[in-house]
Amino acid sequence: MAAYIEKIKEKARSDKKTVVLPETNDKRTLIAASHIVQEDIADIILVGNKEKILDGAGWLDIDLSDVTIVDPTEPKRLEKYTNLLYETRKNKGMTVEKAKETLLKDSLTYGVMMVKANDADGMVSGACHATADVLRPALQILRTAPGVKLVSGFFILDVPNCDLGYNGTFLFADCGLNQDPNAEELAAIADTSAKSFMNLVGAKPKIAMLSHSTKGSAKHPLVDKMVEATRIAHEQYPNLVIDGELQTDAAIVPSVAKAKAPDSELGGNANVLIFPNLDAGNIGYKLVQRLGKAEAYGPMLQGLARPVNDLSRGCTWEDIVGVVALTAVQAQLV
Repeated sequence: MAAYIEKIKEKARSDKKTVVLPETNDKRTLIAASHIVQEDIADIILVGNKEKILDGAGWLDIDLSDVTIVDPTEPKRLEKYTNLLYETRKNKGMTVEKAKETLLKDSLTYGVMMVKANDADGMVSGACHATADVLRPALQILRTAPGVKLVSGFFILDVPNCDLGYNGTFLFADCGLNQDPNAEELAAIADTSAKSFMNLVGAKPKIAMLSHSTKGSAKHPLVDKMVEATRIAHEQYPNLVIDGELQTDAAIVPSVAKAKAPDSELGGNANVLIFPNLDAGNIGYKLVQRLGKAEAYGPMLQGLARPVNDLSRGCTWEDIVGVVALTAVQAQLV
């Protein structure tokens, strides 16, 4: 396991939080839960039928004795969350009956309600659900944090044997949520990504607004968008160290930066990479993960009032452990 995530686990242990994992029909979730409590990273709540979960644990030969299992049909909790969901969403047409039905049918909504009710500090899901399914209840129930313009998705990538970025660690955004953000939205994503990098990596964020062009080498509306996003970021978030538009090599390789963008304040040392759209971000992180053998954690969500994080459906149980550790650290900062 990469050194970066071990540091995050240590940070999570220093102020232990409770994370809910609602996808208990997936064996990766159960294996991850067992390892998380063994490593003392976080307290874990599993949502589902206790007998089925423990049967699964027996079949997998794992120990879940230190994990809390919450059955969504348990009357007292169900009544509490039903009323809270109704109160939260009644202006959108929610009824008490519909709230109860939703909680019994959708474990992700149940998990988000546990966070809303302060019975958990964060939630991790997405191993067997699409990002939209994870995000919808989180946005509807928890909503965005104060002062945040939009929720976005990011990955932390830890590249082995790499001296680029911050000792091989990068933040890529947006790789999981906003399909085609405009210039103002990209500037806002850069700002929240800078905060996430500082909080989760502990280093000064150096942000590159990526493009197929470096400093006017190509002309296209997509290039104009990244130029405008950089301008807005400088204007609205003057404390950011940010530059664009930059090709990836000019952003992260000092020798290339010297040739292509000699006046860039990044000097080829970018560690936060903002992609022009979801296609580029998603393709980019998967190439680095699969070809560069990087540890990839996410898609993490930034901008929510409380931490809820997504998983790639191709994730391993080790990935779930890592995202839970990151979620616990995010929860320490709420």
